[in-house]
Amino acid sequence: MVEKLIKESTELLRDLIRIQSFSKEEDRTANLIAQFLGEHGIKTHRKLNNVWAYNKHFDASKPTVLLNSHHDTVKPNSGYTRDPYDAAIEDGKLFGLGSNDAGGCLVSLIATFLYFYEQEGLKYNFCLAATAEEEISGNDGLELVIPDLGELEFAIVGEPTEMHLAIAEKGLLVIDCTAHGKAGHAAREEGENAIYKALPDIEWFRNYQFPKVSEVFGPVKMTVTIINAGSQHNVVPANCTFTVDVRVTDAYTNEEVVEIIKQHVSCEVKPRSVRLKPSSIDKNHPIVKSGIALGKTTYGSPTTSDQALLSIPSLKCGPGFSGRSHMADEFLYVDEIRQGIEGYIAMLKPVVS
Repeated sequence: MVEKLIKESTELLRDLIRIQSFSKEEDRTANLIAQFLGEHGIKTHRKLNNVWAYNKHFDASKPTVLLNSHHDTVKPNSGYTRDPYDAAIEDGKLFGLGSNDAGGCLVSLIATFLYFYEQEGLKYNFCLAATAEEEISGNDGLELVIPDLGELEFAIVGEPTEMHLAIAEKGLLVIDCTAHGKAGHAAREEGENAIYKALPDIEWFRNYQFPKVSEVFGPVKMTVTIINAGSQHNVVPANCTFTVDVRVTDAYTNEEVVEIIKQHVSCEVKPRSVRLKPSSIDKNHPIVKSGIALGKTTYGSPTTSDQALLSIPSLKCGPGFSGRSHMADEFLYVDEIRQGIEGYIAMLKPVVS
């Protein structure tokens, strides 16, 4: 059965690559995924460009594991030397936009879902979700359908990790700060310079150390990245705005970090969003222990994925190499599809059987 799944998955990935599926334009790849599952006798659900399905013997009294990856891609960069949609196989490499990020993960998870789909007596249900807009952290992707998926116990999020186990992922806060002063003529002793009012707060962001330190990531990192103030050389600026990039570890929630910042600075603090949360799964969770038993290593991922939208324990894991994502002439080794399917099945079997 596994050999058949590997062959079908390779062809499915080639078909997906041949279809342009930029974020917010994934309708045709959603159609293909729904059609593929339908041809296997599986009932699918859909909202916009998100497709999901459940195992045949779904039992509401049992917990459910989510298998999730995305089918949108970034746009091909100018360095491409080959057709991004050709899906050619050369020297064991399958070339094409989205092959590595995250096509290989997606088709491997679909194959894993098919492997367990008919099985009876499992300890867990399966929910497979092929979702949209991951590359832009959009609102109409996984976040849109989470309420429709039902209660979930834990998740495997398919991203290229060489099948190693990303047991934590940093969250992201982008904070816009404004220091308010009073305009005046620069030649006279008048006004209140907003730049000078901002400086102590900027220095605080530079030097502050959060008390709790993550075992996986170390400290929360804050970086001031943009500063704007003033309109002309002889006017004391009334406002100074600056932007702070905050990488939140699993030691804090985004909301906790925002409150700590507000307690320590005098400027106005406005987070653009708190939705890209830090995420983690306990190293002693059965799925992590199963992966470790297979020789996989654990680590903390600095990059953001749809894992940030989940409030349940989640493991980021999948075939492919993160360094190939978004590169020109993106590719996935064909054998990595085999590694993905066999790896996912081997990890899940001791947990769900």
